[in-house]
Amino acid sequence: MKKAGILNRHLCGALAELGHGDGVLVCDAGMPVPDGPRVVDLAFRAGVPSFAEVLEGLLAELVVEGATAASEVRGSNPAAAALLDGHFPDLALVPHERLKELSAGARLVVRTGEARPYANVLLRCGVFF
Repeated sequence: MKKAGILNRHLCGALAELGHGDGVLVCDAGMPVPDGPRVVDLAFRAGVPSFAEVLEGLLAELVVEGATAASEVRGSNPAAAALLDGHFPDLALVPHERLKELSAGARLVVRTGEARPYANVLLRCGVFF
């Protein structure tokens, strides 16, 4: 058994399969999950695990070269907006409906237990070299 990092076997395996340019949608419990991508549902109950906890854990494991979020996050969820701005200075913002369209092209969806609106981000994987 791993002693550090992500312990969830489904998530750990899915992350190991990602390559350059692959998309990873990290989403709240209310985001519609598209058909197609592999889904790892971590939601246990409302707020557990939080969007911030899951995002921090993923960023410790992944190289990310870009991120896209819903523009509505700025007005509706200032905490999530601040978290995203802190990690992604070049964060791309699109309308929420467009983010849902883009999420269909993700290779992996990680669903959190977050119960606040617009706590969603589409990550684009980079390479470590």
